[in-house]
Amino acid sequence: MLTKRIIACLDMDGGRVVKGVRFKNLRDAGDPEECATAHARNGADEIVLLDITATSGNRRTMLDAVRATARSLFVPFTVGGGIRQLDDAAAVFDAGADKIAINSAAVSDPALIGRIAGRFGSQAVVVAIDVRKAARQVDGSFEVFVAGGRVSTGRDAIQWARQAAACGAGEILLTSMDRDGTQSGFDCRLTREVAEAVSIPVIASGGAGSARHFIDVFQDGRADAALAASIFHFGIENIAELKRELRDAGVPMRWAC
Repeated sequence: MLTKRIIACLDMDGGRVVKGVRFKNLRDAGDPEECATAHARNGADEIVLLDITATSGNRRTMLDAVRATARSLFVPFTVGGGIRQLDDAAAVFDAGADKIAINSAAVSDPALIGRIAGRFGSQAVVVAIDVRKAARQVDGSFEVFVAGGRVSTGRDAIQWARQAAACGAGEILLTSMDRDGTQSGFDCRLTREVAEAVSIPVIASGGAGSARHFIDVFQDGRADAALAASIFHFGIENIAELKRELRDAGVPMRWAC
């Protein structure tokens, strides 16, 4: 049985780690390098660093922060935010990232996924999809948002996930904007529908608040990995203890102390 992954996410704004609720009301959570090192030491399987205002601010990723964080890590490191073309991705890899995450640019130009995958391999390309329940639909569909959750695309999340996978994505990072920062639990229906629609790993994001939520998204949501921020940054959940609880619940883990 394939093991599941626990991923710690660092949302970065102005060189600092921040966290809000539903992408708003951000509060400071610390220095990226220090946070990443602490989470990795505590048992995180991977670290994701997202420069959340790079796209909306029309700038590139803060490479100095990427370099500093990468130097301290011994687990896979994904970086996203401000990657609009192949050269941007190359610069982020050169700064120490193992994978890149693309969102808005992939929606605007799906062929970008294939160009990056063609040079660095599909395993290094994560397509991030930020999703809300479609406000004007009665069928329970989900809508894709870009620009840090600020702009609606009108696109269906399931269809876009299929297209991204077909274009060469190695993983989908799926964030429920409705659940983000609420600690009310992952959206297992959303995660399951995307996981069943694609043949590549799906990372669930948005809503983690307890070990039970992780168990649910792995078992009911069929996630390959689960990502969280608030509960790790602010000491609500210890990653090592979380892994022990998941192991005891029958969820295969890569590491447990």
